[in-house]
This record gives sequence, structure tokens and C-alpha cells, in this order.
Amino acid sequence: MNDPISELIKLWKIPVGKWGKSFIDFIITYFEWFFDGLKNGLNWIVEGTTWLMLLCPPFVLAVLITVLVYYVRRSKWLALGVLVGLLFIINQGLWKETVQTLVLVLYATALSMALAVPLGIWAAHSPRVWKTVQPILDLMQTMPTFVYLIPILILFGLGAAPALIVTIIFAMPAPVRMTYLGLTSIPKPMLEAGESFGATKQQLLWKVELPAAMPSILAGLTQCIMLSLSMVVIATLIGAPSLGNPVNRALNNRNIPLGIEAGLAIVILAIILDRVLAQKVGGQK
Repeated sequence: MNDPISELIKLWKIPVGKWGKSFIDFIITYFEWFFDGLKNGLNWIVEGTTWLMLLCPPFVLAVLITVLVYYVRRSKWLALGVLVGLLFIINQGLWKETVQTLVLVLYATALSMALAVPLGIWAAHSPRVWKTVQPILDLMQTMPTFVYLIPILILFGLGAAPALIVTIIFAMPAPVRMTYLGLTSIPKPMLEAGESFGATKQQLLWKVELPAAMPSILAGLTQCIMLSLSMVVIATLIGAPSLGNPVNRALNNRNIPLGIEAGLAIVILAIILDRVLAQKVGGQK
């Protein structure tokens, strides 16, 4: 039995869907040139970097990555673990997809941090900005991941560029919050000590606030990379070249061996990125 009150409410349905479609149609009509230019530029950067990395033989590139990890972290066991993980990925025939995933994750993380840290600094110094930004961050973090794909797909189509953009949108709130938290958690006596020595606002930011907030900012970086990795895999649905492709093939064809292989490759890549960054965050502390 239908509830007459519910039927009456539904009778005056607010056409938010039609309003949203009209807004997107307006954007496409008048700003298509901008989205096409942005898409082509990002595709050129991402695909060009991937092409350059794939020119290097897989084993040689794996060794170079291992040497870089050892040089940065000075841990032979961590470097050995990275080498073993990368050799396993090569053995499973998933090297190309892993490189594609790594390039997308690194670019998405770099761009997310480039936007998030200044925004977090601004919000930490302006309560009005934080009150404005906070509900937007809440919306970005609580909205289901698949919802991001719809408008981005309409505006940018398929490919690496829309995957990169949707990943940035999904991953950016975490470092914004961590930057804000790190700066607002600095003890006031520390700031007052800097001011008493005549430090300007800019000097206070670079020599007192940012060094004190660095562990929190680096924790935000770690979260950003993990979120980027998860979103890059999901963004395969809009054409992202990544390890999500073999996962989708395994799901569609019920190919259990391929699903296990691709899943392990994703896990290995996530562990490598997490351990390298976890070491750095711990070192800063």
C-alpha cells in the first residue's frame, strides 16, 4: 500500500538531475576548448612519461628503482624487498600495467600535494577560509568513488587525463586536512618565540611553522599516495591505463588466476610506496 504523504512529496520532485545536466551542457558548449586542451596536455605528459619508462628494459628499470630506494632510505633490506617485489611483477607479465599505474599515482600525488599544501596553509591562517573549505572537503571525502567518474567522463571522455583528474579530486582532501592539522597544532609558545626574535610572517611560516608541521604533512602525503593508488585502479572504468585493466578482465571472464596475479601486483606496489614513505615520515619524527 502506497503512502499518500510520500506520493504527494514525490509529486513535486525537485529536478536536480535536469539542473545538473543543463549545467554540464552549458560547460561543454562554452568551455569545450579548455577541457580538450587540458586533456591533450595531460595525456601527452602521462603517456610520454610512461613511454620513456617502458623504453628501459624491465629488469634494468627495476634495478634502477631499487638503487634509488637504497640511496634515499639507506636500508638494504628495504631495497632488497623492493627488488624482489618488482621482479615478481615482471615474472607475472604485469610490468607495463605496473609502470602505467606508478606514473599515474606519482603525477596525481605531486599535483594533489601542490594544491593541497598551499590550501591547507591558507586555511590554517584564515578561519573564514577553513569554514568555507571544510564542508567541500567533507563532500569530496564522503561522496562514493564511482560518482566522481560520471561528470569527469562527460567532460573529458576516456583516457589517462580524466583518470588523473578524478584521482586528484579524490586524493586531495587528506593532505589538505593534515596540513591544516599540523599547522594549527603548533604550540603557541613556539610561535611567540619566533615573533619575539622579530621574524616576519613569511619567515615564521618557512622556519617555524612548516618544519614543526612536517610530520603531519608527510603523513598526509602517505595517505594521498594510498588514495591515489586505489582511485587509479577504479578509474580503469573511464579508460585509465593501470593494473585495474587485468582486474576488470578477470572479473568479466571469471579468470581467477589473472585476478590473483593482478591483485598481488597492486598489493606489492602499495606496500613498496607505503614502506618507502613510512620510513621517511618516521625519519622526520
